[in-house]
Amino acid sequence: MISVVKMHGTHNEFVLIDERPPHVGSYPELAKTLCDRTEGLGADGLLVVGDAPGFAAEMRIFNADGSEAEMCGNGVRCVARYLAGRGAGDRFVISTLAGPIETAIVTEAPEYLIRVDMGAPALPNGTVTQTITAAGQTWRYLAVSLGNPHVVIFVDDVDAVDLTRTGRELATDARFSGGTNVHFAQVLDPHDLRVVHYERGVGPTQSCGTGAVACAAAAVVAKRAHSPVSVRVPGGVLEIEWEPGKHAFMTGPAVTVFERAIEHRVM
Repeated sequence: MISVVKMHGTHNEFVLIDERPPHVGSYPELAKTLCDRTEGLGADGLLVVGDAPGFAAEMRIFNADGSEAEMCGNGVRCVARYLAGRGAGDRFVISTLAGPIETAIVTEAPEYLIRVDMGAPALPNGTVTQTITAAGQTWRYLAVSLGNPHVVIFVDDVDAVDLTRTGRELATDARFSGGTNVHFAQVLDPHDLRVVHYERGVGPTQSCGTGAVACAAAAVVAKRAHSPVSVRVPGGVLEIEWEPGKHAFMTGPAVTVFERAIEHRVM
């Protein structure tokens, strides 16, 4: 038996397991099993909490297809809520493959909100847009890294995008050696974006925390928006603060759905 916690951040869904100490064999296989929406618990990813000297804990994130991602903005808020509920306090640092992530509990009621220092967004190609073809169209995008890769494409109407087809083709394009996360952003006003996501290893999702930061950063450098930026994703709203050259901060909810023990054979 293993204990699992089902959580979500703006309806980006996760199953969390506490591996302090380790007791599960294969995290990629467990991710595929637990995240399956037909026979499993149904989620976009598996969050693995582990020991990390000098930190409150380590977070590893495995996508629904078993691949491991460097960082997950919605996931780190869920881990922060889990740790706070187990005595970590209201301000602490979580170790990730993308580096240390500082978190702070903002409120616990009526909504559990967490503010996260997401680090400094990087634009590998600067502010110059690149062109790419997918779904029979040519798109212009900005590449942004939050420790994991993103491409941001500005469109007039996100509802007009064939997200599944276009996102899949872009996410697996040969120029992105490890795949990329894809986001289509619609500017509503200088402090308000509407965004849809196609995450590598998952597909269309209700929310992507690092993707929301990437979209806000792309909008700021393209002079389409000014900080702070409300990023409206299908699963809710994330508040992003960022000025060029500085760290970005994301504030958003973390929700615990249930906790239970499940049968699991160690692999």
